[in-house]
Amino acid sequence: MSDHTVEAMNSRDVAQGIRWQSDHCMRNGSPATGRVLAAMLPLMSCDTQTGMRMVNWPGKPIEDAMPLRLAGGLHNLHLTGADDRLGPIYAGEVTDQAAVDAIVLAVVQAHDERLVEWFSGPPQTNEAGRSAGIMAQLLWLSVRPELSNATKFELNEIGASAGINTMMDRFAFDLGGVRAGPASSPMLIKPEWRGPPPPQGAVEITAIEGCDLAPMDLTDPALALRLKSYVWPDMPARLARIDAAIALARDKPPRVAKMDAADWVEQRLATPQAPGVARVLFHSIVWQYLPPEGRARIEVAMAKAGAAATRERPLAWVAVETNRATFRHELRVRFWPGGEEEVLLGQAHAHGVWVEWY
Repeated sequence: MSDHTVEAMNSRDVAQGIRWQSDHCMRNGSPATGRVLAAMLPLMSCDTQTGMRMVNWPGKPIEDAMPLRLAGGLHNLHLTGADDRLGPIYAGEVTDQAAVDAIVLAVVQAHDERLVEWFSGPPQTNEAGRSAGIMAQLLWLSVRPELSNATKFELNEIGASAGINTMMDRFAFDLGGVRAGPASSPMLIKPEWRGPPPPQGAVEITAIEGCDLAPMDLTDPALALRLKSYVWPDMPARLARIDAAIALARDKPPRVAKMDAADWVEQRLATPQAPGVARVLFHSIVWQYLPPEGRARIEVAMAKAGAAATRERPLAWVAVETNRATFRHELRVRFWPGGEEEVLLGQAHAHGVWVEWY
């Protein structure tokens, strides 16, 4: 196969990835982001470092979230005041795709070196809205007779990013009318609820911490702004949640270790577990980014710990993850003892706009 053939195939895959991500944004309440992403297609034929980086992308564009990396860089230009030409697009004032294409091209040409740096790492899409699915599953676990109606939970999050959901013990929740968490919290998680409400259980989070390969310090203004840059700019509720999370972190930073997920899970499972407290591994939109060997190690570690779990020291695995066949974000839980089979409890919007409870 010639180099030209390989380059053409790679360029085709990148273009397909951009189109898919653009359509995904359009269908998930962010048309402005969808238009900005669609404007990346013409960039592939322009003479910029950014365009060449896209054309020669070495991995899988969708799995690597390549288009969203650049989208974050563009939003950062707007948030920092470095370039205000994107503002009318984000505000929905410019919707003609040809006009959007021209503006994005001009912005990229003006800030090429700054933007190409945003390809160096995946977007940190640390979204508090996803905690709705996690809390709903904890409520479900709290009434399981196999777990002696456990109401106390030790939570452990992998892929915690900046640790926003590692602060969910301080969030207020309204899940289909079922309330949980401190009512006075500045962070209210109240998604559109579809289907019956979750159980009216009791959830007491006794401990919560997480890990990430490259955690971001929300108390650092520059890093907090970078994280905010990955939020889709035409979604004001998400922007408000990130501001609330930053305020919570300044009051009390989340506990996030800089560690490989598999190493950290094995370490956490090896620590003594308090009696009467359910140990929970949880994660949201993270699993697809872990290497296969890391996923396999976590599965082995959880199965081993599950085999040793008791009603006095139960174990659960709670996830909000993407089904790669349907691209739906599913709420799945396993627990030990007594319920080793995974249970599908519902699905949710990628950013927690709605939850459909089964």
